[in-house]
Amino acid sequence: MRYLGPRLATLLAVVAVVGLLPWLTRTDPALTILHARYADRPPTPAVLDAIRAETGLDGGPLHLLGSWAGGLFRGDLGESWVSGQPVGPDVTSALGVSLILMGVSLAVALLLALALAAPTLRRGARRTLATTRAGAGAAVLAALPEFLLAAILATVLAVQLGWFPALGWGRAEQLVLPALAMGVPAGALLGRLLDDALPAAFAEPWARAATAGGIPPHRIAAHALRRTLPTLLPQLGLVVAGLTGGAVAVETLYAIPGLGGTALAAALAQDLPVLQACVLLLLLLGLAAGLAARLGSRALLGPARTARALPALTAPPLPVRRTVTLTAVALAALLAAVAVAGLLRDPLAVDAAVRLASPSAAHPLGTDSLGRDILARLGHGAARTVLTALAVGAVTLLLGLIAGFLRAGALTETANALPAVLVGLVVAGVAGPGPWGAALAVAAVAWAPLAAHTAALHAQEKAAPHLAAAVALGGGRGHLLRRHLLPGVVPPVVRHAVLRVPAIALALASLGFLGLGTQPPAPEWGRMLSENMAYAERAPWAVLAPAAALAALGALAVLTSAAVRGGRDR
Repeated sequence: MRYLGPRLATLLAVVAVVGLLPWLTRTDPALTILHARYADRPPTPAVLDAIRAETGLDGGPLHLLGSWAGGLFRGDLGESWVSGQPVGPDVTSALGVSLILMGVSLAVALLLALALAAPTLRRGARRTLATTRAGAGAAVLAALPEFLLAAILATVLAVQLGWFPALGWGRAEQLVLPALAMGVPAGALLGRLLDDALPAAFAEPWARAATAGGIPPHRIAAHALRRTLPTLLPQLGLVVAGLTGGAVAVETLYAIPGLGGTALAAALAQDLPVLQACVLLLLLLGLAAGLAARLGSRALLGPARTARALPALTAPPLPVRRTVTLTAVALAALLAAVAVAGLLRDPLAVDAAVRLASPSAAHPLGTDSLGRDILARLGHGAARTVLTALAVGAVTLLLGLIAGFLRAGALTETANALPAVLVGLVVAGVAGPGPWGAALAVAAVAWAPLAAHTAALHAQEKAAPHLAAAVALGGGRGHLLRRHLLPGVVPPVVRHAVLRVPAIALALASLGFLGLGTQPPAPEWGRMLSENMAYAERAPWAVLAPAAALAALGALAVLTSAAVRGGRDR
């Protein structure tokens, strides 16, 4: 109950806030119902009063929340304001679809994570790990927008090659493309985190003793995986919840009747009962995933977790290859050159005569659907996108460290279970769409993975024997925090936060893609993807330019982190 109590309380508080959405956004729910059900009736006061009496809106938001909560105990999720039908069957059907899609996507993510970490597993088990792996390839895959990857897969593998269906749900082959679009970025992120933690496991005395004792490398690799999994299981739980409710763009593109798309449609239509039911199921799923990750971590750590007999994972001093530093410098110079070249051009100039023009001397990266220069919009949008992502990343790092050390698990799991798109809709409804609202919406949920990582590392550091020795020698809380806990927790979380910067830019891009972020005609990379996605087959340069910039940002973040870490180790 100590674990479930705070989480259930947080869940009910979030559902209550969702129930107040029409009043927070200053809209009239009765008017929404009138437009959805009775479009032929005039919006007279008498008609609106009749609708309020029929739906219980005349009692106010608190009465409505109380009636909805009372129906939950009877298994009644209410009736849709739009269709007038019971909410339960449609929402549970959407949940089943999302769970199936999540399961296949999770399998793709785990296979990709193991494939990305395989070189480190192989070299570490054979005692041949000599340099730090940058993981730029994983960063590029993690930086691919899900909606862009979904569009590319649908265009190439479904439309042009005809290998898979482009739309629909119900057959096994219809699972492949959406599962790849969702699983590849998630697997790249998990693989990068696993690859970052493995060298510390292979540097422990047991690994050297196992090699000297002739234990086969595959068994050593398996033990190293078990040693690093406790800190990664919370991330896996967050991925499970994120794959279920966060795939709104993928479900929309492939016409999949999942829970994320259902929640988005309900939010756009102000269909409060459906939205409340979707959010409730998403939060319950996040609660279940967090509980499973917690139990799995405890099972893997065993008695060592409470006996302070578990050594802290400390990364060995591995130098970085010189090519990593050179590549980071070259990539930074390239992005800076593109930004400077774009800043010298007008991003708002429209020339209908050169609509969707291919790259040329006059327009090095081509033009978009309105004839605007893509290089100019890319350059002017660089500062807006990158600086906003860095600022939000710094805020999420601070929030994640604080929440992780305070062990705010209930708030962490709840924030992660909420798709950023839904939070963006709430913020946009209250404050209006715009860049600041999008940044606030992303920051409200993006700190959760960092908090989960911090809490997992904190638990392992507290189980380390050197902490017990420091306490025995008279070390106070300040000394333990400054000399033992922070050095063991902060560096891996900072590297994780750096890896998340492109993901934050992608979240901002996703909100821009749905029209909730930067408004036209301002140049922003997510807005550029949204505006030109319909012309991806005819003018691929209009989509590839901002997508390549996002991928380059991800690679640069990881290469810079590896270069700094390797330089420090030298």
